[in-house]
Amino acid sequence: MQFKNINETCYYFDAPVNIGYVHHGEEGLLIDAGLDRSVMKKVLKALDEHSLPVTHLFVTHAHADHYGGASYLQKEKNIYTIAPKFEAAILQNPMIEPLYLFGGNDPLPELRNKFLEGEAIQVNEKVDEGEHQIGSFKMTLISTPGHSYHQLGVLIDDVFYAGDTYFGADQLEKHKIPYITDAEKAISSLKKVRNISCQGAVPGHGVFEENFSETIQANMDYHEKLLNEITAYIKKWDEGVSHEQIVADLCKRYQVKAQQLSQFLLFRTAVTAYLSALIQREEIHHEISGYRWVFKAN
Repeated sequence: MQFKNINETCYYFDAPVNIGYVHHGEEGLLIDAGLDRSVMKKVLKALDEHSLPVTHLFVTHAHADHYGGASYLQKEKNIYTIAPKFEAAILQNPMIEPLYLFGGNDPLPELRNKFLEGEAIQVNEKVDEGEHQIGSFKMTLISTPGHSYHQLGVLIDDVFYAGDTYFGADQLEKHKIPYITDAEKAISSLKKVRNISCQGAVPGHGVFEENFSETIQANMDYHEKLLNEITAYIKKWDEGVSHEQIVADLCKRYQVKAQQLSQFLLFRTAVTAYLSALIQREEIHHEISGYRWVFKAN
């Protein structure tokens, strides 16, 4: 983890999951909180070494790798916590994530791990898209659904902290089937933020870039590539192909690691996100046939 300076007030912790930091005098704003307390301990140690305060926390979205360290932070510091309205419900009730990934059934014990379920946190202010003044921090919050239901990116002091609106190009290749909840919304969000005028952007996974539009375009191209591949695959099945078969064959095609149930459920959700987009585009349709969820090309 490296603490990197962007401009006079903006920084970020360059890590597997990036954490933003904005300094205004006696106030300090963290943007996301990392996976767990060990990450947050490193963050607080670095801030102490630089004599920098931490008074506020903004959580871009309620995935455990972005808020898992928040509970420890709240125990150690007097923190004012802000989160998107819908995401706040999950932050306060973290079992919701393994619950929805498991299709609404009570999640098995193996799904109740720190990667899917962080510790519950207190949310002081629930916000929506638009201009906000919170303490000394004037920020523009930008709604970017698609990866999570009500994710908000933060534009502050000429830097855009994007959360998981987009991924670094190397992250796309690493994960192969990126986790999203709705491909059409993900692409719309990318189009929305591609031309934001600012000094640069920090993605949740990747590096700060002044010229980030090419990386965002790479994300859009990657999503479209997967949509085209899935469409071509479905067209090969005259009688239709089941949801389970599509998930299995696409995971096999990309040789993803899905040995554990939690990994499999994440990929299943992502594949379904692309299928949902193709239904919205009227390129495929779906039906229940032989007690299976079946997809056919239009």
